[in-house]
Amino acid sequence: MSDDLYTADENGFYARLHAAPIRRHVAYGMILLFGAAVLYVLFQSPPSGPWVVVMLAIAAAAFWAAIRLRSATLLWIDLTEEGLSDSAGNQIASFEDIVSVHRGVFAFKPSNGFLLKLRHSQPLGWQPGMWWRFGRRVGIGGVVPAINARYMAETIEHRLAARR
Repeated sequence: MSDDLYTADENGFYARLHAAPIRRHVAYGMILLFGAAVLYVLFQSPPSGPWVVVMLAIAAAAFWAAIRLRSATLLWIDLTEEGLSDSAGNQIASFEDIVSVHRGVFAFKPSNGFLLKLRHSQPLGWQPGMWWRFGRRVGIGGVVPAINARYMAETIEHRLAARR
């Protein structure tokens, strides 16, 4: 492929990844629907003892996750010379720390996304539907368009190959 395809624009961005509106709303709606279903079951046929508290906790966790997903999917992910960061200012991974990109069918990666392996362990991080970071692994994807995530992964792979 041409090197011009993987160059930064005039603002220094190699790629930008937004949430797909339909996938974002479907994911948000499914989590809300799950929380509502748990509450419906709880009030229609209340369980005995501590199960009421457990079901309330599950419903509350579902509503909390829906709120987190809604706010996280308003963000976007930028690939710059320094690395990956989101629009909230969180640095996801510095480019010098990225070792490899995995985007195969059997890779443990988010839907429509890819997995980065880092040199050094990083603190936990999570923006539901967009990215997660656990130790030396970073998952990018979820409710993002597959073609845009693939372009970002290919750009990172191209830059890693040029670095070697």
